[in-house]
Amino acid sequence: MPSAAEEAPPRGWRLAVTNYTVAPKGWANGPSLKIGVIADIHAGGPVMPARRIRAVAERTNDLRPDIVVLLGDFSASHKLKTEEVAPQDWAEALSVLKAPLGVHAVLGNHDWWDDHDAQRTGKGPVLSRRVLEDVGIPVYENDAVRLEKDGKPFWLAGLGSQMAFISSKRKKAFRKFQGVDDLDGTMAQITDDAPVLLLAHEPYIFPRVPERVALTLSGHTHGGQVRFGFSSVTRTLPRTGKRYTYGHFCEDDRNLIVSGGLGCSVLPVRVGVPPEIVMVEVEDAAEANDVRSVAA
Repeated sequence: MPSAAEEAPPRGWRLAVTNYTVAPKGWANGPSLKIGVIADIHAGGPVMPARRIRAVAERTNDLRPDIVVLLGDFSASHKLKTEEVAPQDWAEALSVLKAPLGVHAVLGNHDWWDDHDAQRTGKGPVLSRRVLEDVGIPVYENDAVRLEKDGKPFWLAGLGSQMAFISSKRKKAFRKFQGVDDLDGTMAQITDDAPVLLLAHEPYIFPRVPERVALTLSGHTHGGQVRFGFSSVTRTLPRTGKRYTYGHFCEDDRNLIVSGGLGCSVLPVRVGVPPEIVMVEVEDAAEANDVRSVAA
């Protein structure tokens, strides 16, 4: 029977599935793992009404991931929304996600910015976290958990947003932000040598991520959101330029994959960057090298 996404695809909306296969050095002796990645939903019409969010969830299920990760920015704060989606409604749409190793989430800057109580008091938990936990999806804010597949363990770690609080009222290009991320404290929770998968909404942290982390998954940038050729119109990375705007990066045996996400910020428009589900297949580095040696 066809999925909901196949039965009634949203008109005028193309959902891409982008696949990566990586065998990080730090994943030696780790399990072969298929990760479904959903980022930057920014719930609200016209781009991400509730029915579309559910269609994305159903399509992700069709891809049969071992684990699903949600990379934050569930909330949409742009003023050109044609349809409000209540947090309880987008959380309910995501509740249909299923995977053997579960569904796991981190929060993004908009989840903090759009929670006026959190901005006023300087603390959470924000509404996005509460509604996700209400539907059984755990939210990681500087937390780590040890998981296992096929008898092989790995750690899943998730950071708090690096831009949770707006500490300056100046124009957007000159704003300053305060994060709630704690990379060192998160890594201190890892108690053995099993490989580590890190979720960080913003990719800015990547230069500081230790080699101990085999793969970092991020969103936030929307892949530029509006791109003509190789140029991005939007200023998505004010703190790092275009260094980690989109795709797979490998530096000093550390790997980062940045999803282009699904929704929009500032304007409800995406050009040259279709909304996407990302599927990442992580292979045991030792086994992958053995296979390549035999093939050669």
